[in-house]
Amino acid sequence: MDFELTDDQRAIRDAVAELCSRFPSEYWRERDAKLEYPVEFVDALGKAGWLSVLIPEEYGGGGGTVADAALILETINRSGGTGVPAHAQMYTMGTVLRHGSDEQKQRLLPEIAANTLRLQAFGVTEPDAGSDTTRIRTFAAREGDHYVVNGAKIWTSRFQHSDYMLLLTRTTRYEDVEKKTDGLSVLLVDLREAGDAISVRPIRTMTSHETNEVRIENLRVPVQNRIGEEGKGFRYILSGLNAERILVASEVLGDGFWFIDRATEYARERVVFGRPIGQNQGVQFPLAQAYADLEAASLVRWKAAAKFDAGEQPGFEANAAKLLASKANWAAANAAMDTFGGYGLAEEFEIERKFREARLPMVAPVNNNLILAYIGHQVLGLPKSY
Repeated sequence: MDFELTDDQRAIRDAVAELCSRFPSEYWRERDAKLEYPVEFVDALGKAGWLSVLIPEEYGGGGGTVADAALILETINRSGGTGVPAHAQMYTMGTVLRHGSDEQKQRLLPEIAANTLRLQAFGVTEPDAGSDTTRIRTFAAREGDHYVVNGAKIWTSRFQHSDYMLLLTRTTRYEDVEKKTDGLSVLLVDLREAGDAISVRPIRTMTSHETNEVRIENLRVPVQNRIGEEGKGFRYILSGLNAERILVASEVLGDGFWFIDRATEYARERVVFGRPIGQNQGVQFPLAQAYADLEAASLVRWKAAAKFDAGEQPGFEANAAKLLASKANWAAANAAMDTFGGYGLAEEFEIERKFREARLPMVAPVNNNLILAYIGHQVLGLPKSY
């Protein structure tokens, strides 16, 4: 097993880092203060082809691997930015690629690759269902060659900057299925044609992730926009979650290494009581422990990516990577905040912005407790706890 980046991967890392250098900390601080979507940054990523790295070359994409995509997102976050406003397109398009019809692939993937179409919005979670996805109530009733959709979604991010939304609905109600994962279908919703059938309420959060509550009333979606078979959508969504976990873990790792980079630089230069504060073990040890934990989480992430790229579904590795990365990043965030002391709370030092972002991965896009429950039940064979 080779633990070093290839020449091509180093070239990807360096090119992405160069692009990120054009968006300094002031840019991100301003977007965060105004809770604004980083339009210019996402456009630059798209034009450079980084958002289409996972689209096969036959559709105009980069033909890269999940490991390549992971490196891109890690580099963005390690540069002080955030890949969250753009990362969904990397894994939502995978649902089309793996389960879509030839017509859907030909219609959508070349435009996504050309950066002329965005598939960033992902409608799954609902206010009453939460993480219990099978309990969603959004319903698509078949009427001839259309579905008529009614329901609501929450935490639907990037809606305002997406042309299509990948929407999980019920086509058979929960009460009418023998197996709770049956009766779910995935629809491609063209937001440019939805009109008043979809209403949106932005949810202000402590980070600028542009997330929303979405209400759907009598939305007509062509049957030809259904992904795969009717009623089999839960499996289609699950097949993309391992990629999502790997990519999110990579962003989180980038943040963690950013904290370590900034804190160690500051600890070497900041002199108090006649000595660099980094000489004090109370400062040094938490940073060293967090760095060791980040490196360990990174190895699990690379193992998950390697298995995914080999055609496997690395459920344990992908989930464990997200779990370990989020915990290591939170430790790095706290170590950095302690290192900077009062200056860590000052906006100009950037620590407080990233500190707020560091808390999110502990609970989203999946709560760490659910990952532990998955490992306990699915991996260790313990009785199911939920």
